[in-house]
Amino acid sequence: MDPPSEFSWEDHYIRLFSQWKTIKRSSQASPISILVSRVNQFDAARLDVEMSAMLKEQLLKVFSLLKPGILFQYEAELDTFLEFLIWRFSIWVDKPTPGNALMNLRYRDERSTLALEKEVRTGLEGPGLSISQKIWYCLSTVGGQYIWTRLQSFSAFRRWGESDQRSLSRRSWGLIKRLEGLYKVASFTNLLIFLYSGRYRTIIERILKARLVYGSPHMNRSVSFEYMNRQLVWNEFSEMLLVLLPLLNSSSAKKFLHPFSKDKASDSSGDDDTTCPICQAIPTIAFVAHPCHHRYCYYCLQTRWSATSSFRCIRCDELVNAMQRQGLSDSQTSK
Repeated sequence: MDPPSEFSWEDHYIRLFSQWKTIKRSSQASPISILVSRVNQFDAARLDVEMSAMLKEQLLKVFSLLKPGILFQYEAELDTFLEFLIWRFSIWVDKPTPGNALMNLRYRDERSTLALEKEVRTGLEGPGLSISQKIWYCLSTVGGQYIWTRLQSFSAFRRWGESDQRSLSRRSWGLIKRLEGLYKVASFTNLLIFLYSGRYRTIIERILKARLVYGSPHMNRSVSFEYMNRQLVWNEFSEMLLVLLPLLNSSSAKKFLHPFSKDKASDSSGDDDTTCPICQAIPTIAFVAHPCHHRYCYYCLQTRWSATSSFRCIRCDELVNAMQRQGLSDSQTSK
């Protein structure tokens, strides 16, 4: 057997060093840092809520012929049943929820690393949620929400907050309030972190390491909010008009627009009986007096009637006074 050459160790070193660098590079391979739109994630959550409301509305129509209010005591169970159906046919079968599907989002298990031989191209690669993550997601969202809702309703019905200071029910009520406060503080903190990093929309997603990523790198969100924005602007404008129009004085507006009117002649030749004797304006809400049939504004007449119990028609009094003055003048001229 021939002895190795004096440069063989260099050949082995170079070959092993290259293999070591390849292994090190592959072991340090990680998904590309991506930014998922925060607006898309919030919109997906809102669309899921709207979808649950639509399903609940359709479910209530099935029981519309039952006695009214009979389903009120089972409202929490109905909400839980619908949330479980959405979870069963979406997350459990590795499909996105309706809101996530419209926003081109899916859940990815951030705990799992990519396979060494798998090439990282877009940063969206990665497996979905594991079975344990799916089960814990269902227990925490669907089951946790149901238990918390029932606990709050039961404590409010039993009036735990109004019992004695040292009783068990009062202590349980205080514990519920502390837990609720801690959860709100944790949710607010998670919201600030989410707005900064764009990861883990809720506390449950952060605990389970279930991150929302894009389902397809070349697909935009499927919902356009242009029509909804126009509808919201028009609704706000119409509500503003409904608030301001009753505060405007219609008679003042008519007097302001009267010089620009084309029917000046017909307006000037109008009968005085069509105007209110109190405010000298055309009544918006007319009230016809009996038996003289003179027109009054409802608010003017109501105000005068509230001020004095013996209110007489002003127009009739003017006619009587005019007739009396005419009679006196006729008698004086005859004399």
